[in-house]
Amino acid sequence: MAELNNRIDFVYIFDVQDGNPNGDPDAGNLPRVDAETGMGLVTDVCLKRKVRNYVQVAKECANGYDIYVKEKAVLGRSHIAAFNALGYKLGEESKKEIPNDLVEELCEASMFDGLTISEENDTMILIVEGNADKKDIQEWLKESELSKEACSFIKKALKDAKPRKQTQEETEGGRQWMCSQFYDIRTFGAVLSLKSAPNCGQVRGPIQLTFARSVDKIVASEHSITRMAVATEKEAEKQGGDNRTMGRKATVPYGLYVCHGFISANLAQQTGFSEDDLSLFWEALKNMFDVDRSAARGLMSAQKLIVFKHESVLGNAPANKLFDRVKVEKKCAGAPRKFEDYDVTIDRDNLPVGVTIEEMI
Repeated sequence: MAELNNRIDFVYIFDVQDGNPNGDPDAGNLPRVDAETGMGLVTDVCLKRKVRNYVQVAKECANGYDIYVKEKAVLGRSHIAAFNALGYKLGEESKKEIPNDLVEELCEASMFDGLTISEENDTMILIVEGNADKKDIQEWLKESELSKEACSFIKKALKDAKPRKQTQEETEGGRQWMCSQFYDIRTFGAVLSLKSAPNCGQVRGPIQLTFARSVDKIVASEHSITRMAVATEKEAEKQGGDNRTMGRKATVPYGLYVCHGFISANLAQQTGFSEDDLSLFWEALKNMFDVDRSAARGLMSAQKLIVFKHESVLGNAPANKLFDRVKVEKKCAGAPRKFEDYDVTIDRDNLPVGVTIEEMI
């Protein structure tokens, strides 16, 4: 795959109509807002999540395009997979034959990470992985509903499991494997030094995004909503058969948001982020809202993607000066309610030497 040899800066403009683009869990899931200016905000994490979701759907987690941070993932499992694939030892695992009177209980229980049960020669065996987090397992046992005998058996098995500290070469090997397998790691980077899993170091990703900020103030509207059902028999009895549940929903009538992004060719070469990966990223920005529809988000659409490409790896002009060439101005008299209520202009005159502009949307 072709190596990325140009620094790139870009402006991404999207809008929302009658939806909540990014709820704030610390504010009752109301749309995020700058408290001082009233401008709406969408976090970089929210936008990266949508890119991840798009890639996961588009590539179906094909080899080299898996997603590290995905819904309900247990991150440590990927680290173990990396070390197993590279043939690195995780430590000395412990294997204990499960007593007959505990087989049914343990086989039906949901085991904590690092504990597995397998059958060997018609005998049920408890396996404790060498790098299992013993402290977390001990805490899990305290809160579990397992019998005292089962807990005691697991604690004895824990004592024989011995982790080992990997070498610097193994850590670097794990980092490279993770970059090659997971699109979001080689794109956005990740902290891969988990306490409960093999250490794969840290990765600085070549693509970084700012918070998206609305062009004008937003006014969040709260709506009462009714569900024509209740969840429990107790609620039904209270309502005498009326069976309705009231709720609240917050939306932004309309908001136009601007996000700025930066792509480092230098970091791309370190993570293996290629021209093909970049094409997939552009594809995601164009289409990710179409695979992320929900009633809560209303109509979200990508409206503009303006790309500044530098000739050199380190760049030919400051990013902020290039971003100043993109102007978004309201042209309607009242409150804006559609993208056509704004003018987006790009100053293409006297561009710095070695910089080109491309409108991809």
